[in-house]
Order: sequence, then structure tokens, then C-alpha cells
Amino acid sequence: MSLFNKGYAEQDSSAIWIDVRTAGEFSTGHHPEAVNIPYDVIASQIASVTEDKNADIRLYCRSGRRSGIAQMTLKNMGYTNVRNEGGVNKVMKSVKKAESANNK
Repeated sequence: MSLFNKGYAEQDSSAIWIDVRTAGEFSTGHHPEAVNIPYDVIASQIASVTEDKNADIRLYCRSGRRSGIAQMTLKNMGYTNVRNEGGVNKVMKSVKKAESANNK
């Protein structure tokens, strides 16, 4: 099993992917299953995506800094299963790797 399949940016239909970058950054490319909620409004907009405090939430941004802030915000709100997946380049590299493996 690859590192990808062990969880870093694992494809999981139950995972909720949130890109916490700006709308402009999001429009330049994003995880295929991601919704865009900028990190500075995540507290007020997370309920539009899920109110399940145990949902598998995966966050990313450009470098991991903003997704780290968003992760702390959600944890402080009681969300228990929130992962900071880091930067978009790393996330997209894993997505492409998984797509390539699936096409073999």
C-alpha cells in the first residue's frame, strides 16, 4: 500500500475536503472534491458544509499555515476529526499519483 493510501491525502468518499485559500487562489486549481471556504470565515460557514462534529474534514491551503489556523478554529468549535493536509501542491501531487495508479 502506498503512502497515499495510508492516509496523507487519501481518496475517501466520506471525507470533506475544504480549500481554505481565497476564491481567486481556488480558481487556479484545487482538489477535485474540495469546496472553498477561506480560513478567515470558516467558523461562520462550516455549517453550510457539515454540522457533524465527527465528520472527516481535510483542510489545505498554499503552504499549510492557513489550513493550520482553520484546523484550530474548527477544533475549538468541537470538530474532532480535522486534518491539516498542508499545501495544495502536495495535495495535488497525491491526487495525480492516485489517479495514475488507478489508470494502470
